[in-house]
Amino acid sequence: MPKQITSLQNPFIKQLLLLSEKSRERKKQGLFVIEGLREIELAIKGGYQIQTLVYSDEIIAPEDRDRIAGQISTEVETIIISKEVYDKIAYRGSTEGVIALVISKKIELKDLVFENQHPLILIAEAPEKPGNIGALLRTADAAHVDAVIIANPKTDLYNPNIIRSSVGCVFTNRVVCGSTEEIIEFLKSRHINIYCAALQASVNYTTCDLTEACALVVGTEADGLSQLWLDNSTLNIVIPMQGEIDSMNVSVAAGILIFEAKRQRNFQ
Repeated sequence: MPKQITSLQNPFIKQLLLLSEKSRERKKQGLFVIEGLREIELAIKGGYQIQTLVYSDEIIAPEDRDRIAGQISTEVETIIISKEVYDKIAYRGSTEGVIALVISKKIELKDLVFENQHPLILIAEAPEKPGNIGALLRTADAAHVDAVIIANPKTDLYNPNIIRSSVGCVFTNRVVCGSTEEIIEFLKSRHINIYCAALQASVNYTTCDLTEACALVVGTEADGLSQLWLDNSTLNIVIPMQGEIDSMNVSVAAGILIFEAKRQRNFQ
């Protein structure tokens, strides 16, 4: 019989709230919180281990509850909570009454191995806004890139805002983090071309051969890429602008570059 919790003062409920709010706690405990059916199902599909499944019988549809239960081990702890408690811990109001406590994955740069002989990699340097990171991950998922690498990350990948804005694509992509120095060394050691989106000394992105192993590197809209990327770039590339401004949203720019690479590769 599943355990039931009706009090907001329950230690487990306090733990969920702490993990949702504090990156330090997520790193310390090696746990994070996922909210919503689709996001939880994508995490399961991505090989994440569910530690505890929490749901409100007053909210979740029985068929949805049974579907999720059928995808996890019978050894996973299941807890039923009241609607009042769910409304307190839910990050957004439109979820379907289900939350999961999940064990973090630690994938390091050195662990990246590519089956594709000519991998296509998206690299974002120091993205700050979770919404932009989520949009980058959705684009990467849509194009089925071989990896997404976050250089000098400003937040951890299990931030609830990133999970929400990526619609769970943080679990469907191969995502790793590292310093700019580490990533450049990794790319060069594997003979992966580095194409930096930059205004300086750049060529039109459509004139580049993006069919070989390559990394498309984008920076922030405010600061662009650091000098270290520009110094180690195989080639700087630019998307020609026809309006009054000289930059666009980083996720839009990344999408244009990624799908040009996919077009050149016949969407393989």
